[in-house]
Amino acid sequence: MRALVVGGTGLTGPIIISGLIARGYQVTIIHSGKHESDEIPEQVRHIHIDVHDIDALNSALHDQFYDVAFSMYGRLVEVAEALKGHTNHLISVGGECVYKGWFRIAHPLIYQFMEPSLIPTHEDGPLEPLGIDSFVDKMLEAEQFVMQCFQEGHYNVTHFRFTICYGPRQIRPTEWSVVRRILDGRKRFVLPQGGQGIVSRGYGENCAHGLLLAVDKPTIAAGQIYNVCDETHLTHKMFVETIAEVMGHEFEFVDSSLNYMNEGYICAYPPFINYPYHEIMGLDKIKTELGWAEQVAPKQALQNTINWLLKNPPKEGGWSKSDPFAYDIEDLTIDRLQAVEKMLKNEVLGTQYSWRHPYPHPVKPSSS
Repeated sequence: MRALVVGGTGLTGPIIISGLIARGYQVTIIHSGKHESDEIPEQVRHIHIDVHDIDALNSALHDQFYDVAFSMYGRLVEVAEALKGHTNHLISVGGECVYKGWFRIAHPLIYQFMEPSLIPTHEDGPLEPLGIDSFVDKMLEAEQFVMQCFQEGHYNVTHFRFTICYGPRQIRPTEWSVVRRILDGRKRFVLPQGGQGIVSRGYGENCAHGLLLAVDKPTIAAGQIYNVCDETHLTHKMFVETIAEVMGHEFEFVDSSLNYMNEGYICAYPPFINYPYHEIMGLDKIKTELGWAEQVAPKQALQNTINWLLKNPPKEGGWSKSDPFAYDIEDLTIDRLQAVEKMLKNEVLGTQYSWRHPYPHPVKPSSS
């Protein structure tokens, strides 16, 4: 049996490749060669091309045929088109941004007039209308195209919707915003809305497990779309606290309104902290149909992620667009937030308020 992986060196690739080899597949990976991984077994064949170059992709496929093919990155529409006649089963990866309301962080002025997404959001939930964002439009079009390929009989298709992913080999790890602050000795950490928001996250091994189950159950998975992420959901505060606990650190958390963070706080924290609503993927379908179960719990997953990050920190300057780590502005912001909190407490000092539940009490005390 032969398998093709387009991509394969990132978050989930080496896990999938090892899983395919364990299942008896001869594996070929097509990728740029920019991000080689020493976790990929030596027997794997590498083809180095620019996957965005369709002519190069067609040339690489040539007269080859694969029992199963994975599209892990690149332009999915072009990859799916090129794979016609070259595979029996395409397993493709997209994202959660196709769900209605899940991309609101990028367009807060638009989304303040829209309803939040359902909790949890299942695969048959409402999708984003076209025209809100060009990136989301492309994701929707890609999903529609691969399903059209399935309906036309070119190959079986199983499509997965990933959420915010984390783990070793992640190119832009959001956890670095927390990890570097700990390494730099930062004691205060701003958490909008008390850090009580919940956004689904997916550890690489948990997500890869779902894709490999589609290999094991191709008939059931044919023509299906599945959510895949961690089953255990942490609040933003729990997520940061867990990283701090793993690293033996303790933060003083500073509360803030989300609007203030979005509009006036130029030291951007990880995007997952700025989400205004819960965004939780439903996992009933993948659990019921494919037998998926969480392989690694969040604390161990974060321990693995941090260990990798400490050995492979992002290159200096490569993270500045997401988080400039401008601690002078950060401290000024925190000082002002705490000053406002102190002022409000002083204004209500001495105010008496007694709360009682509305249910009637017996006239006389009773021992029962």
